[in-house]
Amino acid sequence: LDFPVIIQRARKKGPCILLISGIHGDEVNGVEIVRQVISRKYNKCKAGTIICIPIVNVFGFLNQERDFPDGRDLNRMFPGSKAGSLASRFANFISQEILPQVDYIIDYHTGGASRFNYTQIRVNEANSETLDLAKVFGTKFILNANDRGKTLRDTATKLGKKVLLFEGGKSLDLNREVTEEGIIGTLKVLHHLGMADYSNEIALSQTNPSYLINKSSWIRAKHSGMYRSSVKLGSYVQKGQQIGYISDPYGDFERQVKAPNAGFIICLNHSPLVNQGDALVHITKEYKELD
Repeated sequence: LDFPVIIQRARKKGPCILLISGIHGDEVNGVEIVRQVISRKYNKCKAGTIICIPIVNVFGFLNQERDFPDGRDLNRMFPGSKAGSLASRFANFISQEILPQVDYIIDYHTGGASRFNYTQIRVNEANSETLDLAKVFGTKFILNANDRGKTLRDTATKLGKKVLLFEGGKSLDLNREVTEEGIIGTLKVLHHLGMADYSNEIALSQTNPSYLINKSSWIRAKHSGMYRSSVKLGSYVQKGQQIGYISDPYGDFERQVKAPNAGFIICLNHSPLVNQGDALVHITKEYKELD
């Protein structure tokens, strides 16, 4: 199976950045972001090189599934092996042939299943240059998250690459607000790195304060039943505020779901049916506003 790797190199020397999406086949918002970067010719830089891979897991994209046909999660297979499983071989190709060529990476993802992530960038705060790039990207929320082993981010970071992991929306869903924010954030990074002039596009975008999230947690269902959310994604809630309720389908009970602490809502479960223990709401616990 072939998958396109689209390369645009300017005559003027500059950094090399990789825009990669579709590592999980059902995460289509990222595919749309990279597709629009290419179709609008934003990848035609004036300095350096822009490498675009809109879809890595073509199998999953066609089958509308997260994993590879071998049942493996590609983003848990890096750096991979030439003699390993199918997913491991793809990871090995990217690790050996592409990652050594680049300086920066933006890796686009979405929330899994019915969980809708508010647009956010995930970085390790300990890497000051990556954190600065996340501020440039400009999402409202920046999550301080350690690199998870055997992921693209972990492997690339160990090679000295600067990686921004974008999260926005949910699987098998195209959301215009998420994709537009992903596109404008990407242009801000390219502009900041001196690869192109996107002053006009950036001037039209809205600037919001950013918050660095150091700690967050999931609020889980205490009952099984039909779930209805009462809060807006990205909003701030107070401790004890009702954020949703769960009822049975027969009218016997209705139970409130309340916030255990004050914080921002950064992910919502959009599934109308939940089981006891299911993740309902991702809420921040420790955060600070960035300059």
